[in-house]
Amino acid sequence: MRTEGEMATNTDLTGSWSLIVPLKPLARAKSRLGRTVGGLLRPRLALAFAQDTVAAALSCQAVRDVLVVTDDPAAGEALSALGARVVADSPAAGLNAALTHGARTARSLRTGAAVAALNADLPSLRPAELARVLDFSAEFPRAFVTDAAGIGTTFLSASPGSELRPAFGGSSRARHLASGAAEITLSGIDSVRQDVDTGEDLLVALALGVGPRTEGLRASAGPARDR
Repeated sequence: MRTEGEMATNTDLTGSWSLIVPLKPLARAKSRLGRTVGGLLRPRLALAFAQDTVAAALSCQAVRDVLVVTDDPAAGEALSALGARVVADSPAAGLNAALTHGARTARSLRTGAAVAALNADLPSLRPAELARVLDFSAEFPRAFVTDAAGIGTTFLSASPGSELRPAFGGSSRARHLASGAAEITLSGIDSVRQDVDTGEDLLVALALGVGPRTEGLRASAGPARDR
């Protein structure tokens, strides 16, 4: 695993964005999905989603580095192997505190970085679609992408000089709008919107096309229907 003094980066150093990806300990991740796929497969899928998300993000030319905030050692090792920097969730105070910690860590290592929070459950993420979102975001102090359900948030950015001020969880779209963040309404960015919390979400992600690690578990997942 990379040490605290190292900065994992995309091999293309022209990218300007630092992405912050939060991940719960796998034993607790994706509890709603467990109703469909069962308790044994659920943590494996949670890790596969995160691996495919991070790999796609690091393949995006606009991305300079990816910082994962997690206390799960197995997940940390797997994501570090892909090229992500992994830091402990030292606040241990929930998702938004973890994201704030991640953004501050990224900027302590690269002063003035443009930062963005990205969900860890975007297994269909396409680098080109993420690049469009980041390019759009660069025009605003803060900007966000609403999830496919139109209620939550999958992406939140902060330009250099702006604080991230994350308000993820539940009806976060309304909170991010109220905070002054610009909503990104681009068409053709379905892979950035499609997070996976339920069996129905998984079906949609599979239809969009998922990364190799999630695809490798497809047969084990069986028919993704919520019970």
